[in-house]
Amino acid sequence: MAQSLDRLKESPSQTAGPYVHIGLTPNFCGIGGVYQSDLGSTMLNGETKGEHIELRIRVLDGTGTPLKDALIEIWQADANGLYNSPAELRGAADPNFQGWGRQPTDMETGVCLFRTIKPGRVPFRDGRLMAPHITLWIVARGINIGLLTRLYFSDEEKANAEDPILARIEHRVRVPTLIAERQGDTYVFDVHLQGEKETVFFDS
Repeated sequence: MAQSLDRLKESPSQTAGPYVHIGLTPNFCGIGGVYQSDLGSTMLNGETKGEHIELRIRVLDGTGTPLKDALIEIWQADANGLYNSPAELRGAADPNFQGWGRQPTDMETGVCLFRTIKPGRVPFRDGRLMAPHITLWIVARGINIGLLTRLYFSDEEKANAEDPILARIEHRVRVPTLIAERQGDTYVFDVHLQGEKETVFFDS
C-alpha cells in the first residue's frame, strides 16, 4: 500500500563538499578531458567593454581562517548595466562579456581570483539605480545551502549611498562587510561566515 503523502518527510540536507570541485571544476582537480577549460573560468576577452578589474576574494570562518576548499560563482551586469540573459529586456548586453563566472579558492592560500569588469548601474524594481555590484554564490564543505551575498565597490561612495538595497539593511554596521576595497586594479573582498564581521547574506 502506498504511503500517504502527508507522512512524507524532507530528505536530509547534504554538504556541497568535498566533491563539489570534481563536478564543477574538474580541470582544477586534475581531471582532464571533461571540458577544455572549466566552465566560468573566463568571463571576458580583449574586446570586452568597460574597466577591466581583478577580484581577489577569500571566504573566512569564525576564526578568520580562509577556507581552502570553497567555490564561488559570480553574476553581474556588463559595463552598461545590462545582463547577458534572455530575461534582459532593456537592450543587448556586451557579446564579449560572459556576465557569469566560477572559480575555486586556492588550496594553499584560500584566495579566489576573477578577472572581470566593473559593472554598470542596474535599476531596482522601483526604477531607482542600484550601485555597481556583483552577486556572489558560495559553497564549501560544511555549507549545506549555498550562501548568497553581494559585493560593492569602495570607490563608488555616491552610488553606494543611493543604493536601495544598502539602505534597507537593518544592521547598518554590517554594510561595510559588502564593500570590496580597491588596491590598484584589484578589489579585495573577504566574506565572513561568522563573528562580529559576519557578512550580510541574502535569501536565494
